[in-house]
Formats: sequence, structure tokens, C-alpha cells
Amino acid sequence: MNLVIRKIFPMCKNVSLMAFVLLFLNSPVTVGSVKKTYNILDFGAKPDGKTLCTQTIQNAIDQCAENGGGTVHFPAGTWLTGTIYLESHITLLLDAGCLLLGSKEKKDYGRPRKLHGTEGETFSYWAIIAGKNLKEIAIRGRGTIDGQGTNFKYKDGPRPKNIYLEGCSDVLIEGVRMCDAGSWMQHYRQCDRLTIRDITVFNHVSYNNDGLNIDSCRDVTITGCMVDSDDDAIVLKSLSLDPCENITISDCIISSHCNSIKMGTESGGGFQNINVTNCTICSPRYSKVIYGRQRGLAGVALEIVDGGTLNRVAISNLTIKGVTVPIFMRLGNRARPYEKDQSKPDVGKFRNVIISNIIATDCSPIGCSITGLPDHPIENITLSNIHLGFEGGGTKAEASREIPEKPTSYPESTMFGTLPAYGFFCRHVKGLRFHNLQFETSAPDYRHAIVFDDVDEAVIDSVDAPFAAEAAGMIRCTNSRNILIRNCRPPNGTELFLDLRGPQTKNILLLSNDLSRAKEITHFAADVPESTLVLQANQLPEK
Repeated sequence: MNLVIRKIFPMCKNVSLMAFVLLFLNSPVTVGSVKKTYNILDFGAKPDGKTLCTQTIQNAIDQCAENGGGTVHFPAGTWLTGTIYLESHITLLLDAGCLLLGSKEKKDYGRPRKLHGTEGETFSYWAIIAGKNLKEIAIRGRGTIDGQGTNFKYKDGPRPKNIYLEGCSDVLIEGVRMCDAGSWMQHYRQCDRLTIRDITVFNHVSYNNDGLNIDSCRDVTITGCMVDSDDDAIVLKSLSLDPCENITISDCIISSHCNSIKMGTESGGGFQNINVTNCTICSPRYSKVIYGRQRGLAGVALEIVDGGTLNRVAISNLTIKGVTVPIFMRLGNRARPYEKDQSKPDVGKFRNVIISNIIATDCSPIGCSITGLPDHPIENITLSNIHLGFEGGGTKAEASREIPEKPTSYPESTMFGTLPAYGFFCRHVKGLRFHNLQFETSAPDYRHAIVFDDVDEAVIDSVDAPFAAEAAGMIRCTNSRNILIRNCRPPNGTELFLDLRGPQTKNILLLSNDLSRAKEITHFAADVPESTLVLQANQLPEK
């Protein structure tokens, strides 16, 4: 810059003049195309945490908007506020040491606000920061937004969120810390080109304390975030008929007493083109449970229960510790409508999911499940390079439990109780592939490792499961068809490798397995003919 100044004023010997020009060119409050900065102190805001600053902050935002946009600056201090409404082309910059403190009073939230560009249309929402139909906005910095949500611990009536943005485009949320909302921490609805990065969320003071909710949004990147919440942590929802689409979640650390990474329950528009990678999930360490379980419910929960389509979802490179169930997939039929006068939706579609490179330990005995409905299967699911560690302790009686369908029930990883398989219980699935799965249990478990019920076109390739004396068969297929089992090596002492049941079970192929250490290879129920099974190139026990 000094070189530029000297070129502009080659003969200037006055250092003070040069410094003035340099200061002018670098100042955030300049004319022309450079956006201005508006300090809320200059509009009368008081950083004492007692004076309500809602109107003074709003005045700064409105002045900034009238002049074409810019930055509204929150310096260090405690700023008490009710609902403030963002406008287009504005950045809220929260300095380190800034605490934006939500009011404890209900009357300070949700006052009506005229929407720019409309003929008298108003917008009202219970949030500390709210906005609708805005462009090019940001909330960033190293400050904190505290909702003081302990003052809104009730279930009936509205409760404030920390951030609510609807119908906005080109949105950046960066760096800020958020805590203690009255309900969901942040809700982004029908937004386009949304980036959320390097934020920290801690939400454990009220009911429905979700961490981060993406609702019917498109082109979203969530990266480098730390989210710790009582209710679901990072959640994709479709509270409309528009899908969540083109979403990437990466490099986050996540804890929840409920579900850490979730798609659903609201699924009206579904979830498409979703990529989740390089995340760490663990049980909450700094809070007591309000909803869910102290250890958390599911690490990953994928749910279509109100219509909609889940399609093209890739999840990879996750480490999971301590949750109840590491992986849960559910296609149900709660059929809740979200649009006015909308009829009940049909059963949705759930297809094309790849989950790979997952390590989970210290999980409960319940087991994982992948369950569709009769005549509405989950389709084309691949799980590869999965290592799951469970507490174990399941009984042989639990291996024979009849699991109800529960088509209209709320979807949760615990909804069926202890499953007949400590690894995976799979029902009503078409096109299922397991590659390189390893199970371990801390205590002996006498249930099956894998149960297939009404599964068609499946591959079980290289599955390792622990040995328990007199346990149920390692794999059970009930009314399942076109199943290839290969490259498995049951450990020494395995009582039974494969249990076949049901009159619709057919075309089961065992290929290239080392079965030499199993006491019994296959058990056929009375309604399953032995011709159902084909063995090729297996190593069998010595007679």
C-alpha cells in the first residue's frame, strides 16, 4: 500500500498526509463501492446486559440497509435484546468478548416486521435473530449468542430460537458460539447457498433443544462445527414438499442425548444428494439428559416416515463412541402432512445409500436396524468397512423375539426394543450389500449377528462375528431370497452358521467361506427345502 501511495503522490514528502490517505483508503467507513460499518454503540446500545437494546440494534441494521448494506458491528460487551430482523446485504459481526443475550421476557420476541419489496406483507418470528427472503447475509465473528432458554422451559406456546432464517440465499454463519436456546438453536428453512462453518453449539436447557436444523434447503455446506445438544444435533428436515438437496456435512464433532446426525423425522420433501464425512460422534459429557438417553440414541439416523424420497446419500469416515445404536434406517408411514389442506402423503421412498468406514464402540445391546414396510422395501443399501462394538449380553430367547411392524410409530432406534440380532436386523429390504463387517461384544451375546427378514438380492461378504457357546445361528434368513454369502470365517466353536426359515426362503448361495470351525453349517426349518441352499468352493468341517 505504501508503494501505491508513493505512486499516487510521487513528490509528497509529508508523512502525515500520506498516513491520512492510507488511513482513508483502509477505513471500513468509506464511500463508493466499499460497504460501511455501523457500530451499535453509535446508535445508543448499552453493553451492560440490563438495558434492552432491541430497537437500537434494529436502528443500526435499518440504517445499514438503507445505505445499501454493510457490516453491523457488535463490540465486546453484553447486549440484551429481543427479536432483531436482518436485512439483505448485511453482515452481523460479533467481536470476541461480545455476548448477545436473549431477553427473558416473552413480550420482546416476535413483533411484526414489514417485509421489504412487498405491499404490506409482514413477518414475525420468535428468535433472537430472524430474517425472511434476504440475500447476501452473514452472522460471523468470535462472539456468543445466548438465548437464556432456561426461562422458556415449557411445552405449550412459542419459545425463541437463537437464529431463524427463511427463504434466504447466499448465507454465511461463521465462527460464532451459540448456547441455551428456548427451543431449536438455529433453523434454516428453504434457504439456498448456505454455509455454516467453525461454529460451536451447546444447547441443554429446555425442551426440543436441537443443535442445527436444515429444513428444505439447497446447496448447503456445514463444516468444522462442534455441536452438543440435548435433542437431535445436526438434523435435516423437510417441513415442506421441497427436499433438502445438495448438502455436505464434514469435519464436525457431534454429541446428542438423542440423534447425532439425523435425516427426519419430518420428511415431506425428502433428502437427496447428501454427503456426510469425517465426523466424530460421542456421548454427551457435560450435560444431563432431558430427552432421549444420557448416552444418546443413534449415531446416524435416516428416516422417511411422512412421504418424500431419500436418495443418493453417502456417509463415510465416522468414529462413534458410546451411543445406544450406531446406525438406524427406517421407512415408515406416519404420514403427517405439512402443507395447508394437503392430504396424507403416500409411503415415501428410501434408496441408494452407501455407508463406509465406520468405527463404533461401547454401543448398547439393542443392535442396528434397517427396516422398511411390507411391499415398500428400502432399496439399494451398501455398508462397507464397518466395525461395531456392543456391550453384548443378549439372550437366546431374545434371538427368537417377534418384532412388530409399527408402521405409524414415531421412528427411533429404540422403537423395536432389543432386536433378535446384536449386529443388524434387516426387514423389507431389496438390494443390500454388506462388505467387510466386524462385530465385537464386551460380554457374550447369544443372539444372531445378522437377521434378514423379507430381504431380496443381498450380499454378505467378509463378516466377522464373535463366538458364544450355544448361541443362535450367526446369520438367520427368514422368507428371504437371492442371498449370496461369501468369504466368511465363523470362529472356532460356532454352534450354527446359517439358520434358514420361512416358505419364501430360496436361492441361498454359500460361496468361498471357511466353515471348517462351525459345529453346524446350516439348519433348515421344516418349511424350507434343502434345495434352497447351494454350496460352492467352501471349506467344510472334517467328518
